[in-house]
Amino acid sequence: MKPLEATNRYFRQAVKILGIDSKLERSLLIPFREIKVECTIPKDDGTLQSFVGFRVQHDNSRGPMKGGIRYHPEADPDEVNALAQLMTWKTAVANLPYGGAKGGIGCNPRDLSIHELERLTRIFIQKIHNVIGIHTDVPAPDMGTNAQTMAWILDEYSKFHGYSPAIVTGKPLDLGGSVGREAATGRGVVYVTEALLADHGKSISNQTFVIQGFGNVGQHTAQLLFEAKGRVKAVSDITGAVKNDSGLDIPALMKHAQENGGVKGFKLGDPIDPSSILMEDCDVLIPAALGGVLNGENANNVKARFIIEIFAKKGIIVLPDILANSGGVTVSYFEWVQNKQGFMWDEEKVNMELQRYITNAYNSVKESCKTHNCSLRMGAFTLGVERVARATVLRGWEA
Repeated sequence: MKPLEATNRYFRQAVKILGIDSKLERSLLIPFREIKVECTIPKDDGTLQSFVGFRVQHDNSRGPMKGGIRYHPEADPDEVNALAQLMTWKTAVANLPYGGAKGGIGCNPRDLSIHELERLTRIFIQKIHNVIGIHTDVPAPDMGTNAQTMAWILDEYSKFHGYSPAIVTGKPLDLGGSVGREAATGRGVVYVTEALLADHGKSISNQTFVIQGFGNVGQHTAQLLFEAKGRVKAVSDITGAVKNDSGLDIPALMKHAQENGGVKGFKLGDPIDPSSILMEDCDVLIPAALGGVLNGENANNVKARFIIEIFAKKGIIVLPDILANSGGVTVSYFEWVQNKQGFMWDEEKVNMELQRYITNAYNSVKESCKTHNCSLRMGAFTLGVERVARATVLRGWEA
């Protein structure tokens, strides 16, 4: 199922649960604005190359729109639309004063030099600077982009509008970025996992974990679980997969991955087939790479007792992604607040507030599940849609 089809399906289930009428449903579903621009840049060899950039601004009933910009060959309008809609529900579930947006450029950043990436970023912002803004639409990093990309966006936007550090989040610390932002999504995963396990009389220190994906989110999640005495027994990335039933030495694995470009060849674990990682016997399975890795074909072979994201299967507790990975956008909100105030927080405050927001969001989702007698996934979607619907009606925007 395509991302947009899946997102719309959960949305419509939430609409049915809430008894929302067709006029309000239409108002909630249709994006506020869709932007498509041509970005032509001179390559380093003097030739010209054109790329297509997208920005979908889905909803602003609860506040400025918020969402990442990804550089990926598969960045197409349907995908960006689905991700923008998801951001609307995610920010509402986390109770952040935002709506959803998402952007992207259809390119492979690995095929472009650093200078070409900078030129591409700047021309994209030149095309969209009038429709983003501190109180309108605040971009952030996503797949294929990073803090340096955000620095270019800040600089280019500031040429038109004056110095505006709050225009993007996920920036370098020297340009107003927030401490704790890099580890925020992984830390949020650990906080919400901790809350889920506590509800079932368990703690991280007594559980085994399998993590599919060992990029930024996977590494920080593994490191924090390791520090909390959790036993991470298997990890995979694009290079391969390693397993140690006694628990992997995560600091050593991170050092190996940094030096060798991935987990393949790690001596303190046994190599396994990466395609089998999702079927490893464990207490908690965390798919931390691309979405859609768990599906009808492999669902019946999953042995985990808890899954931090993705699908429903009898006997497995599933924590949905719009709650589980909301740590990143939550600390992005903190960065935006700090930039607007001109007053920066220390990391202890950032992490304390993140835990408070994540725990409150989890408890709100649980209450939604009780009220509507539904799964955690539908409880989260229903909570998000309900909050956005309420704001839409209060502002008099329903069709």
